[in-house]
Amino acid sequence: MNARRDNRNGRSALFDGIEEGGIRASSLYSTSHEIDEHDNEQAMNGLQDRVILLKRLSGDIHEEVDSHNRMLDHMGNDMDSSRGVLSGTMDKFKTVFETKSSRRMFTLVASFVVLFLVIYYLTSIFFHPF
Repeated sequence: MNARRDNRNGRSALFDGIEEGGIRASSLYSTSHEIDEHDNEQAMNGLQDRVILLKRLSGDIHEEVDSHNRMLDHMGNDMDSSRGVLSGTMDKFKTVFETKSSRRMFTLVASFVVLFLVIYYLTSIFFHPF
């Protein structure tokens, strides 16, 4: 950075006394240098704003990912407990159906299912007319 500044100071010293078309070269250089500096400052401010926005956005994404991971962990734990309850229920059904009264139990369960379907059908007809 200092080499550039020294180079620019050397150029301005060289062109300080030269005039071209009534305009001094050093004033032309300093004007374009000021414009370049102004453009650089604007570009740096724009980049800084973008970096701040991206940092905030990545923080929001990180929070969202963490909340989804917690939700998925909670759901996985719930599924594991449901699986345990379901396997316990299936074991109970197996023991019930393995006894001698399995035909009676099957008839009882089948009649409850049929009764439920009939009641559901009748309520759908009477309470939801076309």
